[in-house]
Amino acid sequence: MARRDDRGKKDKSLPGEAQELWQLVVGYAKQETFDPVRSLGRWVGFGLGGALLGSLGAVLLLLGALRLLQTETGEAFDGNLTFVPYLVVLVVSGAIAAGAMKARERGQRKGRL
Repeated sequence: MARRDDRGKKDKSLPGEAQELWQLVVGYAKQETFDPVRSLGRWVGFGLGGALLGSLGAVLLLLGALRLLQTETGEAFDGNLTFVPYLVVLVVSGAIAAGAMKARERGQRKGRL
């Protein structure tokens, strides 16, 4: 019993079969490698864009907090205490960085399981 697609192949020569096989292999390779990489590139682009905008937002918020401490606290940080707003913002930014590192570590442990 012959398959339906065998009828069309009976007339093909060996070079025709080889060319068809090559086209099939190339098409399969494109489908299984290039297409997933393209969709992965889109997600990487969104991730990098989000990370850039998130970090820019964090820097602007920290700068705003610094200016708030410097201008709206009255005379509390005048004289020898002018370094305190900088110290407060430095500690807050360190806490943000520590939280990010802890979240990254937690995500890596989940990936190993």
